[in-house]
Amino acid sequence: MHERILGIDYGRKRHGLAVSDGLGLSSQPLPCLHRSKTAAADWPHLAKICEERDIRRVILGLPLNMDGTEGEMAREVRRWGAELEQALKLRIDYEDERLTTDEAEEFLIAAGLRPSERKKLRDSVAAALLVRTVMERERAGTD
Repeated sequence: MHERILGIDYGRKRHGLAVSDGLGLSSQPLPCLHRSKTAAADWPHLAKICEERDIRRVILGLPLNMDGTEGEMAREVRRWGAELEQALKLRIDYEDERLTTDEAEEFLIAAGLRPSERKKLRDSVAAALLVRTVMERERAGTD
C-alpha cells in the first residue's frame, strides 16, 4: 500500500483538489473547493476528504515565477500551507506548479470539452498533475 496523497492547486477563488490511489500509480481529480470567506472555514471540508480517503500527506502547488524565484503568490501559498498543516496535522510538501494549469487546459481541450466545462475542471486536473509528478519522481527514485 502506498501513502495516499491529497494534491491542492491553491487559488484565491477556488482550490483544485486531487487524490492518489492506494498503489501510488494514478491520481484522480476531485470537485474544486470554492473558498469560504476565511481559510479556517475550509479546514473541515479538507479534513473530511483526508479522513475518508486515508490521506497521509498533502502536496501543495507552489506558484513560482518563471525564473524559479518565489513571489508574493508563493509566499501566500506558504502561509496558507503552514496554517493547513496545523489544521490537518499532516505533512505538507510543496511542488513547483509552473505550467500545470496550461497542461491541464491542453488536456481538457484535447478531450473536447467546452470552455465552461474546462473552467470547472482545470484546477483539479492541475492538482492531479501535481500528484502524478510527485509519484512518478518518487517511483523513479529521483526525489
